[in-house]
Amino acid sequence: MNDLLPQELRVIAAVAEARGFSAAARTLGMTQSAVSHSVRASERKIGVVLFERGRHGAVPTPAGDVAAGHARRVLRLLDVLGAEARGAAAASGGADVVSGPLRIAAFRSAALYLLPPVLARLAARHPGIEPVVRMVREVGRGTAGEVLDGRADLAVATLGTTSPVPPGLVGGVLLEEEYALVHPAGHTTPRTLPLVDWAENCTSYTRDWWAAQDWIPRATVEAEDDGAVLSMVSRGLGMAIMPGLSLYGAPDGTEITALGPDRPTRRVGYVTTPEQARSLAVQALIRELRAERAKATVSDSRKSE
Repeated sequence: MNDLLPQELRVIAAVAEARGFSAAARTLGMTQSAVSHSVRASERKIGVVLFERGRHGAVPTPAGDVAAGHARRVLRLLDVLGAEARGAAAASGGADVVSGPLRIAAFRSAALYLLPPVLARLAARHPGIEPVVRMVREVGRGTAGEVLDGRADLAVATLGTTSPVPPGLVGGVLLEEEYALVHPAGHTTPRTLPLVDWAENCTSYTRDWWAAQDWIPRATVEAEDDGAVLSMVSRGLGMAIMPGLSLYGAPDGTEITALGPDRPTRRVGYVTTPEQARSLAVQALIRELRAERAKATVSDSRKSE
C-alpha cells in the first residue's frame, strides 16, 4: 500500500506552511528527525521530491505545493467527516446537525458588506457553526486560491468570462455590481480630477472598458485597498472608479456618479470544492448567500420602478 497516512499529510502541510522541518516539528510536537523521516517516506510513496532542502529551510517544489494543497483539503474532509457523523448521531435527539468551524475567504468589501447579514442569519439558524473569515486580496490566485490550497472551505470571489471558476472547483454567481465614479462631493467636473486607484481594481473584467476611456489618466496615487482609496478621495486627492460593494463604505465628503449605459460590471460569486459543496455547513452558507442575492435583486428591481 502506497497510500499516505493522515499523519504524513499533516507533516507535508506543516512543512509547507512553516518552510522548514524544525519549525514544522515544533508545530506538530515531533522531533525534526521524525518530520524528515516522514517527508522522505511520503516522497518515496508519491515518487517525486516535495521539498528543496537548504540552509534556509525547506521550500516546496511545484509538486510539493500541489501535494500540500491536497493534504490540507483531505485533512479538512476528515474533520468534516467527524463533525457531520457526530451531528447525524445527535439529530435523533432534535439537535442541530450542522456544527463546527467553517473557513471562508473573502475580499475586503465582500467581508465588510456582503458577509455580515449572511453570517448573522447563518448563526441564527445554525448556532453550532463557527465561521472563520479571512480577508484576502483579489489579485493573483485571490480568494479562490485559498480554497485550492485547502485553507478555506468556500471563497467569495470575482467571476466572469475572463475569470471563471477555476478548474477543480465549483461555484456560482451571486450578484453583478456596477462600477461608478466616486469623487469629492460638490465637484462640478470630476472627470478632470487625478485618478486614485488600487491593485485589485482594474483587472480582466474591466480592462477593455478602461482602455477605451480617453478621459481616465494614469493613477497619481495607488493604495493597498479600496478603503484607503475612498479616504483619499474624501480628502480631495482625486477621483476613483470603483465597484458597488466598495462604495457601500463611501465616507462623508464623497459623491457617487453613474458612468453611463456602457459602464463596466463585476460578477461576485462563490467557489468551493466538489467535496465541500456536499458538506452540510457549506450548503447552509450557500443557501444564505443565495438568499442575500435574492434580496439584492428585489431591491434593485424596486429602484428601477
